Amino acid sequence: MEYRYLGSTGMKVSELCMGTMQFGWTADESQSYRILSESFEAGINFLDTADVYSRWADGNPGGVAETIIGKWMRQNNIPRHQVILATKVRSRVGDGPNDEGLSRQHIFYAVEASLRRLDTDYIDLYQAHWYDEHTPIEETLRAFEDLIKQGKVRYIGCSNYPAWRLTEALWTAEHHHLARYVSLQPHYSLVYRAEFERELADVCRRYGLGVIPYSPLAAGFLSGKYRKGGTVESARARGAGRHFNERNWALLENLEAMGKEKGEKSISQIALAWLLTDPLITSPIIGPRTSEQLKDNLGAAGLRLSQEEKKNLDDASRWENA
Repeated sequence: MEYRYLGSTGMKVSELCMGTMQFGWTADESQSYRILSESFEAGINFLDTADVYSRWADGNPGGVAETIIGKWMRQNNIPRHQVILATKVRSRVGDGPNDEGLSRQHIFYAVEASLRRLDTDYIDLYQAHWYDEHTPIEETLRAFEDLIKQGKVRYIGCSNYPAWRLTEALWTAEHHHLARYVSLQPHYSLVYRAEFERELADVCRRYGLGVIPYSPLAAGFLSGKYRKGGTVESARARGAGRHFNERNWALLENLEAMGKEKGEKSISQIALAWLLTDPLITSPIIGPRTSEQLKDNLGAAGLRLSQEEKKNLDDASRWENA
């Protein structure tokens, strides 16, 4: 497993990030512990979660993924300094009027709840899950700044920010001498490129932000389990279904052929390698729910594409800049 600096920070993270949205949803508690242990033993030191995971699942009140991580670390005596914990704030986590958003009030409440569930004194990377149109960005950044001064947070990042809001946040931090976002977590994959590449990529490149793409396998579409005319029973089948079109079926065939040429690599491994080959990308977030899926994902570690292979996939999945 290779390690990379997270943006302009001196913090090194594994080239694959373990996502935990599936914990307490499509992976039960015991399976989640197994995945965490196997990934840690394989060299993954970067764990991404959120306070809301996975509140949409039946019987899940939210915060379950954070709780599982905290229990796993405690029960296995995992040295805290050997794990980079990233979590998020913004989503609704209760029924009160201030139980969501990026206000100072909610951030201060939410961070204490996350620290308690994670069973830790500090969060390495605290991320705004998406922007809050009702809260001035300066208020949000000052709250984050105070958490850093208190030692409860090391660095801050954001997810699902449009380019204009991200630029505003970076400018506000510089103008008011506040802590700034060091990373962006965008929705990005071979079959979902435009949202990140249109403007956000240039902002990240210009300001040295780390890029941590989520859904790099497009809700499982790029795992190879979906085929034209076939059906798959999966909790995430609806998300994958948005990519069902002739161009993407052809892309899967392209990925499969390239994998065979590179020594029987899987479709998902080539899709992850496409991201890892880009120097702008820090660490794609994988989300295996079984040991078999984790083993497959780990096969992408250290895998890189040649310039010709990268261009081949770029051209096959190109979007039009209208």
